[in-house]
Amino acid sequence: MLHIAGIIISIFLAFLLFAKKGKSAADLVLAAWLVVISFHLLCYHLLISGAYTGFPYLLGTEIPLPLVHGPFLYLYTALLTGQTSSRIPWPVHFLPAAIAYMLLSKFYLLPTAAKIAVYENHGKGFETITAIIRFPIVPSGILYVVLSLMMLRKHRINISKQFSYSEKINLDWLVYLALGMAAIWLSIIFGGDVSTFILVDLFVLFIGYFGIKQVGIFTNRPEAPIPQTGESPLPETVLPSEPPNHSAPKTKYQKTALGDDMLSNIHQQLTALMESEKLFTAPELNLDDLAARLSVSSNALSQVINSLEQRNFYDYINDLRVREFKRLAVLPENSRLTLLSIAYEAGFNSKTSFNRNFKKATGISPREFCQQEKILPEPE
Repeated sequence: MLHIAGIIISIFLAFLLFAKKGKSAADLVLAAWLVVISFHLLCYHLLISGAYTGFPYLLGTEIPLPLVHGPFLYLYTALLTGQTSSRIPWPVHFLPAAIAYMLLSKFYLLPTAAKIAVYENHGKGFETITAIIRFPIVPSGILYVVLSLMMLRKHRINISKQFSYSEKINLDWLVYLALGMAAIWLSIIFGGDVSTFILVDLFVLFIGYFGIKQVGIFTNRPEAPIPQTGESPLPETVLPSEPPNHSAPKTKYQKTALGDDMLSNIHQQLTALMESEKLFTAPELNLDDLAARLSVSSNALSQVINSLEQRNFYDYINDLRVREFKRLAVLPENSRLTLLSIAYEAGFNSKTSFNRNFKKATGISPREFCQQEKILPEPE
């Protein structure tokens, strides 16, 4: 029943993705992957139930399938994080599976009765071919899980360098997806077919749960843009006071480090701008917007913040928001406001982000701070 549920759910999720309006390349890859998963589960269900004799044309098609799950995970992650490579065309990742199907061509040409006999005799006559096909399965799975986690780590670093928020663009659920794949490969190594396919069934349920929870994956509601390296998801965000000057010439990327005088000068301008205009109160402030206001390259501004503030852009902006919250919270005129409303005024865009960054900056929770300062905020 669990396998049947996994088959039905994976087909249903694939249908939602194919029917989705404005679907992206990542949506199509995930949909195709879910179709493959449902077919793989179906083949296994036929084998363990003994019903494979009624579907002889499917025999052997499941053997190379473990070689495609790793590439699907990798391509889906690459598309979501904007780290696709033009140097390696995507079909190359599926080449091992294609070779495996070619090696099995002799089996596919057998008469129906002969195919069934091979399965009833545990692959007799094709032991060498199946051993060759199964040899790269585990290394391939581990390699693609590792590569996917490396891309997600790079994506997280890019977020902290360029954005002051992460709630709409983090891919934590995809990290869990990669770890789920890792659990399946561990089961292949140390467990058996039963435990492996039970994990695959749970994996499908996991995709469905987190995919629906992550707004935009299976629905027609637009997803938050996933930034690519060096690219802002909101290039036309208007900041307080005046909009960024899009007509200004862009500074070329400089590989050489800025001199101390230039670093200090930009830092002074940055500090003055933050104090006078409080740009950090814009919830979706990013590095490119701020660099445009200072008429410097985003690379130069990042170097200034890393060198003189000793932190990345994300921590720098959120520390300023924490300071602003502390300033606003003690004002008598704000005594009737809730902690969350003050946090929003300081530039935070969610309760989770506010609590996490406040605790990181001060070592205590916002409520503990209010108790220390003898502030009695309104209930949230």
